[in-house]
Amino acid sequence: MKLFLAPMEGVVDWVMRDTLTRIGGIDQCVTEFLRVTDRLHPESVFYKNCPELKTHSRTRWGTPVFVQLLGGHAEPLALNAQRAVKLGALGIDLNFGCPAKTVNRHDGGASLLKSCDRVFTIIDTVRKAVPSEIPVTAKIRLGFDDPSKCLDIAQAAQEANATWLTVHCRTKTDGYRPPAYWEWIPQIKEKTKLKIVANGEIWNVADFHRCVEVTQCEDYMIGRGVLSNPYIFQQIKQSVNKEPVTEMCWAQTKLLLPQFFEASTLYINDYFAVSRTKQWLKALSFKNAEAKQVFDEIKVLKKPKEFREHLERICQQP
Repeated sequence: MKLFLAPMEGVVDWVMRDTLTRIGGIDQCVTEFLRVTDRLHPESVFYKNCPELKTHSRTRWGTPVFVQLLGGHAEPLALNAQRAVKLGALGIDLNFGCPAKTVNRHDGGASLLKSCDRVFTIIDTVRKAVPSEIPVTAKIRLGFDDPSKCLDIAQAAQEANATWLTVHCRTKTDGYRPPAYWEWIPQIKEKTKLKIVANGEIWNVADFHRCVEVTQCEDYMIGRGVLSNPYIFQQIKQSVNKEPVTEMCWAQTKLLLPQFFEASTLYINDYFAVSRTKQWLKALSFKNAEAKQVFDEIKVLKKPKEFREHLERICQQP
């Protein structure tokens, strides 16, 4: 069994990948999407999107990282995939699942699910452009507005020789509204021989086991669940191995925040660090009353120096 960290745009950047893989339990990461239009990105863009290319396409803690590309035109995607591989990418993931309106208006993400032919052409072109030993994977939703479309999309991905398929078990029009319709995955598995990674609405260990029961997949991807509980991957591994499950502890979790802030400052700048740390605190507050109290105190602070001092003071409290 492999557990994947989802490639959430605007969230799972280098700093977040580094922080979460340090905790443990994550077997594979995928970058935020790199948008491809009609041109080949310079090497500097790849290194910015995936600094792990400089460390053999792995986080500092040894977790492999694939580069995710998003776009609607096969040839530019293939050229950028070739460059990513040349720079050391261990694999290429193709984004057919982003539901963002801006992305979909510009012929990317989930909008491509309207055409199985386009899904096939993009995967096939990229697959033929990179060495056979490099995985070319795809992340999809069940469809744009019709979930039954996932069966044809999966067949197209198989015919294009995708290495595996990650299925976020909602349509584009579903957005992120619960539930996730895991029951479509067994139907996909009946139609194809593709390896499937199940994704959607895994917030805790109990959700994971329900997803396993319904999908019978070998591999699973988790996104928003890890933002509210950074230890969920570790907890799932403990549960699967019949070990005692270590519950999330705020006293331990809060110590991650100053480190996260400093790393975000070095990665971009201190104003970026304020924004990202608030974003993560808000996600943590969904499942933790103590985190919510801290978020309510700190969300009004805008100046980096004031924010940092307040954060450090909170984290030093017993």
